[in-house]
Amino acid sequence: IMIQRLFFLISLPIVFTSSDAPDWGQTGHRVIGLVAEQHLTQQTQAAVHDLLEGESLAFVSTFGDEIRSIRDYDHFKPWHYVNMPLDKRYGEEAPNPKGDVYHAVNHCVGVLQDTNASREDKAFYLRLLVHFVGDLHQPMHVGRSEDRGGNDIKVLWFGKKSNLHQVWDSDMINGYQMSYSELADNLPIYTPAEQNDIVNTTVLDWMHESQSHAKQIYGSVDQDERLSYAYQQKHFPLVRDRLYKGGLRLAKLLNDIFDPSEG
Repeated sequence: IMIQRLFFLISLPIVFTSSDAPDWGQTGHRVIGLVAEQHLTQQTQAAVHDLLEGESLAFVSTFGDEIRSIRDYDHFKPWHYVNMPLDKRYGEEAPNPKGDVYHAVNHCVGVLQDTNASREDKAFYLRLLVHFVGDLHQPMHVGRSEDRGGNDIKVLWFGKKSNLHQVWDSDMINGYQMSYSELADNLPIYTPAEQNDIVNTTVLDWMHESQSHAKQIYGSVDQDERLSYAYQQKHFPLVRDRLYKGGLRLAKLLNDIFDPSEG
């Protein structure tokens, strides 16, 4: 019943507070979903299509943000990020007991692998998995707690008030005014060997990659700095790289779950 109520509610207009701003923006999440779909095996495609009742991975990729305004799902809010000191590895300090994005990805995978899980639960957590893999590849979702992953570092983006987190979530992507399919067509090109290296990594590896990028990003700006074309040109290649890697790795996760013989 709760799931049925959920799907009714997410069809209504959604208003986000500043602390609930969408991650990667809708465009970035949809890019990751589309890239993943392009790298699924036929068996995985069929299983995903069945669970999602025809909806695409791009379409469901924003689901994790769409449920934020529903109080019954408040406990998922900490699952979108992990905060830790930039000089620490995950596990060196006690993790958030309410969960984090590393826990979120592993939990979703566990439900999808559980033969006793209901179809309804598997569909729900598949939608969340698509979203959380995207979040994990946004470097500022592995930022410092003291500035809330860059949300408290205020900047001017082409003269308009913004913050470092928002610049990386959506400002740079929105600046190109591309649809998600256009942006997906303009991602980096990797050789098959390079793609193999990208996907043969762990969820922990992805998180530490993002943490390493976050450390560099923190050093790229000052409080109240004016950012525009120069910043975009320098840093957008990393945005494109993270979107593509997120899509490839999401596909690998799903193929391992639904078509393990191809792993």
